[in-house]
Amino acid sequence: MSNFKELGLSQEILATLAANGFEKPTPIQMQSIPLVLKGHDLIGLAQTGTGKTAAFGLPMIEKLLADGGRADPRNIRALVLAPTRELVNQIATNLKLFVRKTPLKIGVVVGGVSINRQTEQLARGVDILVATPGRLLDLVARKAVTLTQGRYLVLDEADQMLDLGFIHDLRKISKLVPKTRQTLLFSATMPKQIAELAHEYLTDPVKVEVTPPGKAADKIEQYVHFVPGKDLKTQILKQSLTANPDGLSLIFSRTKHGAEKLMKHLDHVGFKAASIHGNKSQSQRERALKAFRDGEIRVLVATDVAARGIDITGVTHVYNYDLPEVPDAYVHRIGRTARNGRDGIAIAFCAPDEIRLLRDIEKLTGIEIAVASGEAPADQARPSKGRGGRGNGQNRGNGGGPRQDKAPRQKRPAREAAVGFAGDELLLEDRPQKHARRDQRATGHGHHDGRAEGNRNHEAKKHHHGRPGPQDSRRGPSDGNRRQDVRRAGKGSRQA
Repeated sequence: MSNFKELGLSQEILATLAANGFEKPTPIQMQSIPLVLKGHDLIGLAQTGTGKTAAFGLPMIEKLLADGGRADPRNIRALVLAPTRELVNQIATNLKLFVRKTPLKIGVVVGGVSINRQTEQLARGVDILVATPGRLLDLVARKAVTLTQGRYLVLDEADQMLDLGFIHDLRKISKLVPKTRQTLLFSATMPKQIAELAHEYLTDPVKVEVTPPGKAADKIEQYVHFVPGKDLKTQILKQSLTANPDGLSLIFSRTKHGAEKLMKHLDHVGFKAASIHGNKSQSQRERALKAFRDGEIRVLVATDVAARGIDITGVTHVYNYDLPEVPDAYVHRIGRTARNGRDGIAIAFCAPDEIRLLRDIEKLTGIEIAVASGEAPADQARPSKGRGGRGNGQNRGNGGGPRQDKAPRQKRPAREAAVGFAGDELLLEDRPQKHARRDQRATGHGHHDGRAEGNRNHEAKKHHHGRPGPQDSRRGPSDGNRRQDVRRAGKGSRQA
């Protein structure tokens, strides 16, 4: 199928798509839309940025229009759940575009904004409600909304919602939506917990899959700097930013405090920078994203709250100032660049205590990331076979390809006490609190709609396009991939 008309959509929807420049459906849209229109429950496996909102939104809107009627006061007809405020807002923006010139109303419920204003919005009833789980349950508890008319339930970025500890909230919400519903689950990965979730929530689901998990965009050039400490890490970052004054750079930090500290330092030394993380109110986060999107600031420092669903076409560089605890997050992070067919550069910094994280990322993606500078510790180096490069498995240099590490796997301690790197002293403050609720307070403080966040640095050679210089180190034999429990970092965490 090469156009939306062949998918079974109505002339009204087709006219809206054409008016907004939608010409050819993406693979996930081609597979999902006909199945959803037929009423199937669906498991959609696709990376962020593949067009999932239209994949579930267009057929859902089509069916709501065909059903007629509208939601009663304080009720909804369809519910879309997503893990972060940014993703909720982006989904809602796209859905509002699709329902133009129709009577359907889109509602948005997230933490960080006035709960009273959201109560007023829900009092009139909405057709499609897009929400973060925590704030939705707050409103249910206040009797501001009921879900008894919900006929469609969408779980978007389900794997991230589980990482963030939303599983209990999801179970509560699913019991509030009628059993006679159509349920659509979208996820970038399919771990055991997602399979269990699908078995619990979905009825005879059809599974569709595009973009295999762990595959990065082919046009992303990937590099890593091995660094011994925070000063050199920050020095390399500033050198690269200086060499690319016209670039749009997104920098990922593991902790909220680390992101804010780095942003203030960059701003102090002359870079136009802002930050988004869980300690920012919703209005602050929206202003920072708008300034970044409009080019008013050239540097945005963020936690994993920006790793998924943030579609800013002009991002030229993604910096992993801290490597993520969960390998999949690396793919999502660097996916913020090289969008819509453009090229992009992803630069990672790897401190000694992050070597295992790097090895897990390389195992997931199937490539050896090119070394820009520095040298891995001798006892944790890998054979210098090929140098990584663009995308997934497209290694450059003398060969490459997926590594075949033979060393026995070793379990990583529950959380290693890294010493001497920026942000490590803050990790204790970011550990999940048993009873913390991530998105409930209207002030925006203490809301946790994203992942746990941290910090660490060297010197580099770059040319005028911002690509790091040639590798200046040789690698020793690998000690194998040391797999950690990739869900450890997110379980119960309601941060970012």
